Amino acid sequence: MKVGVVKETFPGERRVAVVPDHIPQLVKRGFEVVVEAGAGAEAGYADAVYEGKGAEVVATRKDVFDKADIIAQVRTCGANPDCCEDDFAMMREGQILVGAAEPLGRPDLVAKVAIKRVNAFGLELIPRTTRAQAMDILSSMATVAGYRAVLWAAERLPKFFPMFMTAAGTVAPAKVFVMGAGVAGLQAIATAKRLGAIVSAYDIRPAVKEEIESLGAKFVEMDLESGEGEGGYAKEMDEDFYRRQRELMTKVIAESDVVITTAAVPGKKAPILVTEEMVKGMAPGSVIVDLAAERGGNCELTKADEVVEAHGVTILGPTNVPATLPFHASQMYSKNVFNFLVNMLSKDRERKNEFDIEQEDDILAGTWMTKDGEVVHEAVKEALGAVEGAN
Repeated sequence: MKVGVVKETFPGERRVAVVPDHIPQLVKRGFEVVVEAGAGAEAGYADAVYEGKGAEVVATRKDVFDKADIIAQVRTCGANPDCCEDDFAMMREGQILVGAAEPLGRPDLVAKVAIKRVNAFGLELIPRTTRAQAMDILSSMATVAGYRAVLWAAERLPKFFPMFMTAAGTVAPAKVFVMGAGVAGLQAIATAKRLGAIVSAYDIRPAVKEEIESLGAKFVEMDLESGEGEGGYAKEMDEDFYRRQRELMTKVIAESDVVITTAAVPGKKAPILVTEEMVKGMAPGSVIVDLAAERGGNCELTKADEVVEAHGVTILGPTNVPATLPFHASQMYSKNVFNFLVNMLSKDRERKNEFDIEQEDDILAGTWMTKDGEVVHEAVKEALGAVEGAN
């Protein structure tokens, strides 16, 4: 089986789906790898390094699609809505597509892939199980986002993060409040603590209190119902819940120098957690980094990919944060892809290294979006039905 790696076409995307270090490991398991020239350049991986590790580097994107049985991408289908259809003409029946696909947000584009009779797997749909952790791109990329958010906040804040005791007096540490303690939130907490800030955090899932406190942060208690959904993810709540949550958070936010928001629900608009009135209550010079900007933002004033100055507060709305640290983000993503491809190999000892996507496997079943010309994933079918019904 040949794995094809193409250059990403989403604007500003600098990651690559497979890095050179994972090529010998793929070859060892019976795969061959073909790479489009320049695919890894923006992430810091030169063509010569790919060739040195055993990959075949080809001149054009079409060469990759013509040669490869499996196409590995960072962004495919709905995760690259403006450019993905350029790839559809090059796809062939039976080809396997692996990557982030935004299947619940753009199921219409998943349906177009189905028409090509391609077997498409959406890596955002990886089950939240122990065995699947090594393939979980959402967790890997959230780690990058949480780390980066704190660095941006520290750069913008007109204060030190740590406490300093100097001959000129003592400088108090910055106060950082993290909203949401998923992987991005926990990494933000850890990074802010390493920089010396006083950190507090809140999540609608009370079960994460122990994780927050283990990182040295204070868990902000609120008298609200649990928002823990299936698989340990936060679930979407109604507007009354968010209204009461905002009321309880107002004081905490007003006392914070930095607020980092991370609340997002797959395929849905992000809930508003920070209103304009709450922003007005913050001290001048305070910073908000809204990691949900790509889905509309958790702050009422957030604008995607813009820096907003409002009421003396700086509000950052970055999108595609992992692409700003493409070397290590690609390394982590590539490891997820490698583990996913290895999981496609037969688990029967007598058929070792034989490729088998038809085997009974909860990870394959949970991520398989299109098969035999149809959308087969139940959640994606439901999302597609909603889109078609609205039209």
